[in-house]
Amino acid sequence: MNNSTKQDERIAKMTFASVYPHYVTKIEKKGRTKAELLQVIEWLTGFDEKKLQMLMDEKATFETFFSQAKLHPNSHLITGLICGHRIEEIQNPLTQQVRYLDKLVDELAKGRKMEKILRVA
Repeated sequence: MNNSTKQDERIAKMTFASVYPHYVTKIEKKGRTKAELLQVIEWLTGFDEKKLQMLMDEKATFETFFSQAKLHPNSHLITGLICGHRIEEIQNPLTQQVRYLDKLVDELAKGRKMEKILRVA
C-alpha cells in the first residue's frame, strides 16, 4: 500500500466533528465568523447548521459526511495548492472533496471576499 492510499484511508476515517473546531479556531483567529464558515460549508455540501450538528453528534466520518453531501455544481472551480498537492490533480474523489473544504476554509481565513470563495461568476 502506498503512502497516498494510506493518507486517503486516514482522511476517510477522520470525523468531521474532530476537524470542525480547528476550522472555527482558524477562521476566528483571522477575524472571520462562525456564520461565514457555516455559509461556506453549506455552499459546498448543501448542509445547513442543523444537519451539520447532527453529523457531528453522530461522529460521522468524512466518508459518511461527503456521501450525504450534494456538492455545489461549481465545486470543480476550487483549484490550487493545499497541503502541497494540487486539488485538481487529486485522484481519490473523497480526498479531493475534503481538500475542497480545506481550501475554502483557508480562503476564508485569508480574508478573501465571500463572492470569490463561493465562486460567484
